[in-house]
Amino acid sequence: MKALARLQASLPPWMQDWLDFIVPVTQILLIVLCALVLHHLARRLIFRASDHYQFPHELLKPVNGIVRWLILGGATLLVLERLGVSASVLWTAFTGFAAVGAIAFFAAWSVLSNIFCAFLIFTAGPFRVGDHIELLDTSTDKAGPIGRVVDINLLYTTLEDGTSPTPGCLLQIPNALIFQRVVRRWRAGAALPAATRSAPASAGTGTQAPPG
Repeated sequence: MKALARLQASLPPWMQDWLDFIVPVTQILLIVLCALVLHHLARRLIFRASDHYQFPHELLKPVNGIVRWLILGGATLLVLERLGVSASVLWTAFTGFAAVGAIAFFAAWSVLSNIFCAFLIFTAGPFRVGDHIELLDTSTDKAGPIGRVVDINLLYTTLEDGTSPTPGCLLQIPNALIFQRVVRRWRAGAALPAATRSAPASAGTGTQAPPG
C-alpha cells in the first residue's frame, strides 16, 4: 500500500484520477477471474469424484449448485468490499442470510437428511442396485422389508417387494430410515434363501448374507 501511495504521488494529477478508477476495476476483474477459475476447478473435481464413485446425475445437480452459490456469494462480498461498502453492512447482510439459511435448513431437515444419506449410500456402498437387502429391526422380532434394490435416488431407495403376492409391487423406503436399521445384504446374482422371512430378525440362527 505504501509503494502504491508513493507511485500515485509521483504521477501527474490527471493520471492519479485515472488510478482511482483503474485500481478497483482491476481488483474486481481479478476477483471475478479467480471465482471463475475456482468454479471450473471445483466442477472438474466433482465430476472426477462422480466418475470414481459412480454418483447419479440427480446427486451432481445439488452439489454443483451449492458449490456455485458459495463461490458466487464469496466473490460478491469481495466485490462489494472493493466498491466501498462498509464491512459492518456486509457482516449484517451475511448474518441475516445465514439466519434465514439456518431456519430453512431445520425446516427441511427430513429432506436434507435423506439427501445426505443418499450421498453416503453412493460413497460407502452398503448396497447397490440389483442387490437383495432386508432391513432388520433389532428392537423387535418382526422381520423388516425385504426385496431387490431397483432404484436409489436422493430421497428414496426403491425395493421390489420380495413378499408381496402381486408381482411388481414396489417399496419406497426413505434413505434416512435405512441408516437406522441393520441391513442384511445379498449381492446381485446370489440366491435369496427362502427361510429368510420365516426366521425372526433377532434370532441368532438363520441364513446370513455373504460377506460384503
